[in-house]
Amino acid sequence: MLRIIKKKKDIPTPPLKQQAIVLPLHSPNRSLDFLVELIGTIRPGKAEDTELAALQFKALLYQVSQDRTSLFGLRKALLSLFLKTNIVNALTESGIVSSRGLLQELLSKIKHKILPELQTPDNFLYVINKIFCKKSDHIWVEGIDKDLWVQFFEGLGIQINLTEPKLIGQLQQALQLLSYRLTTLGLEKEITHRYENPGDSIFPFLEQNRLVNEYLFRYKSGLDELSQGILLANIAEALHNCKQSIQWIKEQRIIYGTSLSQTYIITRLQQQIDRLFIILDVLDTDSNFDTGRFVDYFKTVVHNENRKNSIKELMSENTSYLAYQIAEHGGRTGEKFITTTRKEFWRMFRSAMGGGIIISFIGIIKNLLGKMTVAPFWQGFLYSTNYSLGFILIQDTGSTLATKQPAYTANNVASSFDVQKIGEEPDLRNLAITIAKVSRTQLASFTGNLMVVFPLTYLLAWLFFASTGTMIASGAAAQKLLTDQQPFHSLALLYACFTGFFLFLSGLIAGYVENYVVYGKIAERLRNLSSFKNIFSEKRRYKIIHYLENNLGSLMGNIALGFFLGMAGFFGKTFGIPFDIRHITISAANTAIGFFGLDHQVSIKECWYTLFGVAGIGFLNFAVSFGLAFIVAVKSRGIHLRDYPEFAGILWKYIKRYPRDFVKAPVSRTAVQLD
Repeated sequence: MLRIIKKKKDIPTPPLKQQAIVLPLHSPNRSLDFLVELIGTIRPGKAEDTELAALQFKALLYQVSQDRTSLFGLRKALLSLFLKTNIVNALTESGIVSSRGLLQELLSKIKHKILPELQTPDNFLYVINKIFCKKSDHIWVEGIDKDLWVQFFEGLGIQINLTEPKLIGQLQQALQLLSYRLTTLGLEKEITHRYENPGDSIFPFLEQNRLVNEYLFRYKSGLDELSQGILLANIAEALHNCKQSIQWIKEQRIIYGTSLSQTYIITRLQQQIDRLFIILDVLDTDSNFDTGRFVDYFKTVVHNENRKNSIKELMSENTSYLAYQIAEHGGRTGEKFITTTRKEFWRMFRSAMGGGIIISFIGIIKNLLGKMTVAPFWQGFLYSTNYSLGFILIQDTGSTLATKQPAYTANNVASSFDVQKIGEEPDLRNLAITIAKVSRTQLASFTGNLMVVFPLTYLLAWLFFASTGTMIASGAAAQKLLTDQQPFHSLALLYACFTGFFLFLSGLIAGYVENYVVYGKIAERLRNLSSFKNIFSEKRRYKIIHYLENNLGSLMGNIALGFFLGMAGFFGKTFGIPFDIRHITISAANTAIGFFGLDHQVSIKECWYTLFGVAGIGFLNFAVSFGLAFIVAVKSRGIHLRDYPEFAGILWKYIKRYPRDFVKAPVSRTAVQLD
């Protein structure tokens, strides 16, 4: 019998939940109960309390290090479970994205949420689910420092525990299964089509499989230890070559774009290669076992089993596969919306004034279309067409619409401390500088838009009245134009949030289309399209292809945004729900039309109240659009903002030292000192 004694009094940790945990070494059934109780002594009351979990885990480590009987019993318990369960599924399935499509996987998770999947006691994943029985266990398991887990598994001698013949057979079975799957994926078109000679890409995937089969064949024939080590080393080298092929393809994505299918396959390949390295670490006979890699696998399995039926996690993973490349294309577009010098700042201001001129006409036309007696759908369609054509005109004239910037600049802000680009800790100082650039650029564009929109729209409304004798809006209609912008007399702020979401979504669509234009080789395909050649002359074809190649993403984003804004009111009325849009520049135009329509009979208080509402609409347009785009961009890069709490201090120091940088571009400065 093995008895794990209570912690010594000089260890500053809370008492264990159990007075003593007794393990009969000859009983494999008791081994599982023993480990369940053992993990129960580490598990904190709240999963988020990782400090308590770490403290209790340290107490366990100290206890095991001081009591050799406890250490031996723990090894025996683990070995007993390994021997009586099948670990093949845990090695080949858990923590690796499914080969099924998104829809099939989604339906499967919904089904298993209602009626969980049956796992038999001889499956090692059954053991994991029993030991880490709470769905939130992965939080504290991942929260405990990796070094502590390494210390724990090295103390157990995990490599020594996995040398039983039955375990070796299961490891070899998993090795062969993963090797075949790796080879199959390596032959997919999404992997080979970037190579001029496909044989260059598929060779390492075929070679690793050949070596794995040779190792298994010779092992059964009585392979000596030296030859076994050489073969396993050759397999590891072939896997490194596979990783290099994958890395080359990932680098090509910056030039050629990517697809969801390609990213899905690459993710699966990387996970399978990492899993193969873990198996090789156990199978080889040297003492260089990578415990850190094993800990990563252990955490992955616990997380995956806790979250295996999570629909939210499934959708998050699948959408983030493509989000990085979409964000990259959006980030490149966003570069032109970030000013560094004063010359660029004033150029942005003038560009925004040009956008304000176009928006004034959009606002006038929109209100005139509203006077037409047509079915709600067609009215929404006319609004959408007006918005879309106006946004396209803003793009083609080189003008700027302030609210379209956040969806692009957020990606650029995220890329300023992108760990995938610099391969080290993020440059938080550079992030603070980028935020200052975005702040002053956004201020320049908002100011440029609004300085033109209100007076010019007012002038256009007066010209319309002078030429026709009819006001665009008067009486109750004019009052409604003002009331619709007032935060406490309407749902203006809620509708502004909806608009922010549409602005974000249109930016995402633009990035997706830009990526597809590159990845799908649209320009090359058009050049070779015979019907296209027959219709247009060579000069015209060149102009069309050049325009689409450089502007199709923005074009589709503008059309999408126009229809989002134009059809929102139609859907709100059709379904009887509070659903509409409030866009700061359109709201400013409506305010000017309403003010003129009431013949200036508006109190000062109501004027300020309405202007306050317009400002609130603009803030929410920006905040929601920027916030959503930034979250997607950061998530797609694998960055966790909670890991960098010091950034708030760095940003605050920058604001205190250089407050004008957030409003106006500096004349010149060689460096920004934040120390």
